[in-house]
Amino acid sequence: MTVTWAGRFEKAADPMFRKFNDSLSFDRTLLCEDIEGSVAWARALARAQVLTQAESDALVTALGDVLGHGVDNPAALANAADEDIHSWVERELVARVGDLGKKLHTGRSRNDQVATDLRLWTLKETARRQSEIDACIGSLIALAERERETAFPGYTHLQRAQPLLFAHWSLAYVEMLSRDRGRFEDAARRARQCPLGSGALTGTAYPIDRARLARDLGFSAPTANSLDAVSDRDFVVETLAAAALCSVHLSRLAEDLIFYSSSEAGLVELSESVTSGSSLMPQKKNPDALELIRGKTGRQVAGLVSILTVLKGLPLAYNKDLQEDKEPLFDSMEHLSLCLRMVPAVLDGLVINRERSFAAAQGGYSNATELADYLVSKGLPFRDAHHSAGRLVREAIREQKPLERLSVEQFQRIEPLVDADVYVALRVDSALAKRSVEGGTAPAQVAQSIATARRDLSRHLDPTAANALIREARIDDLDAICAIIEHWRAQGEHLPRSREEVLESLSEFAVAVDGDEVIGCGSLWIYTPQLAEIRSLGIAPGKRGSGLGTTLTKYFVEWAADLGIPRVFVLTRAPEFFARCGFKTVSVSILPEKVLKDCAKCPRNTACDEVAMVLDTGAPPLVTVT
Repeated sequence: MTVTWAGRFEKAADPMFRKFNDSLSFDRTLLCEDIEGSVAWARALARAQVLTQAESDALVTALGDVLGHGVDNPAALANAADEDIHSWVERELVARVGDLGKKLHTGRSRNDQVATDLRLWTLKETARRQSEIDACIGSLIALAERERETAFPGYTHLQRAQPLLFAHWSLAYVEMLSRDRGRFEDAARRARQCPLGSGALTGTAYPIDRARLARDLGFSAPTANSLDAVSDRDFVVETLAAAALCSVHLSRLAEDLIFYSSSEAGLVELSESVTSGSSLMPQKKNPDALELIRGKTGRQVAGLVSILTVLKGLPLAYNKDLQEDKEPLFDSMEHLSLCLRMVPAVLDGLVINRERSFAAAQGGYSNATELADYLVSKGLPFRDAHHSAGRLVREAIREQKPLERLSVEQFQRIEPLVDADVYVALRVDSALAKRSVEGGTAPAQVAQSIATARRDLSRHLDPTAANALIREARIDDLDAICAIIEHWRAQGEHLPRSREEVLESLSEFAVAVDGDEVIGCGSLWIYTPQLAEIRSLGIAPGKRGSGLGTTLTKYFVEWAADLGIPRVFVLTRAPEFFARCGFKTVSVSILPEKVLKDCAKCPRNTACDEVAMVLDTGAPPLVTVT
């Protein structure tokens, strides 16, 4: 196989050198990006009048054929003997358009070509990691909502320290992953500079409009210095650093859950779908998914160290050492993606042993700090209170009792300031409620943190919807609500509702507004203290596709949860949409009789094609006293 630089050499390359030097085995990952950059370059050459428009068009068409060939026939790449992906594309291009294919490289070097390819690929991958992180955050928020009243032991030094809400634990990882998302976003911001047109190191000799070229490829601007542009791999370092730290956070989460799920702790149970058994011991249920998440952190850290070592002491400009930038990056992105996609599967199937968690939160003398604070409230300086509490813990250990089982007399023998009200201070719920500072584990603070996390996630998932305000409906919204309902009734999506019906139930409606314009609506109809229905959910024509429907749905779910209603349901002809919102399909027969009576009045009752779907809001079921 002839190589692109063979003109300078009389002898063929040593086969061992070819094996050592060639990179097609891994840089073929950049096929799409190499084609993308080549298409933009062909058009830039036409604008610079280096190629005719007909030549440029022919090259663009042929490059599309080459891309299709490579995608549809992976073996064509895997078995090729070309030096790298750039050589393979050029050979395939020449095979289709002849000498015209050789013109494409005019004014371009493999140095700025590969730098552009790798930036394009990195930008796509960092966007995917951000989306995967968002999915993890969504699962953590859902877990926090589900367990927002679950008391759980907090640990320091792997010793029980103080009680907290399990939701508070979940939200701690939301914070970590939110920072990880920001790091990927920040790395992508600096990677969004286009090196193409920098040539080998001094810039191209042809009148290329680099600003236009950068825009064509989706970059924010061209790079400012050609010498730096072809040798810069900071964007690889930053991406690998973000990946390594994200992986460290996932490893910490995995270790927590591995410990919590152990037989010794027994605080949580992992789903069978993310665990495995033993080939020898029938009783085993091994946390393999979590162990692999923890284990893959090593290769993430190694990738970062690898690229830093490659760059250390590297002279300007391009050096072949930089070929070593790709495999760590490709490997890191692949395995971090696997880990991030695994986390929601683990979290969504997690079952908390609430009774054992409460007992653990209460045990281990984790209320000793509450005792010290109680003594402070009685006027004792904290250091003296700490000392007295420690002596009382020692007494309780000697008696083999928890602190709250000591009698008032036993307390008073060591600390006379103790009175009968000490038992209230030692309760888990009291300990939790007192931590009501911003960022604390008190139920009110945790509820606010969940709402904030959900709102922040919505901004990332749907920036358009995040700009909309959702509020309770007012009388001046009536015409807009009716117009939206009528539009979707005409489309066959909504049941008809007269203006009078909407007016009578206006207090059940909420609207999404952009400025003064109502752009979405819906209502929450309460059937029983345990069940509510989301009705008349609709987006104004021209506003669909912005994610506003998802935002409205979440609003009604949270509204129901705030009312203490544990389940909401929908009857819908769009089950895919509600499935993405977390609803599960059920048989309509399980719904209350009152729902079925309403269905009997429906004009489509005899030919109903709606699907019943249900979602748990996270609110505890109402306990009725008879």
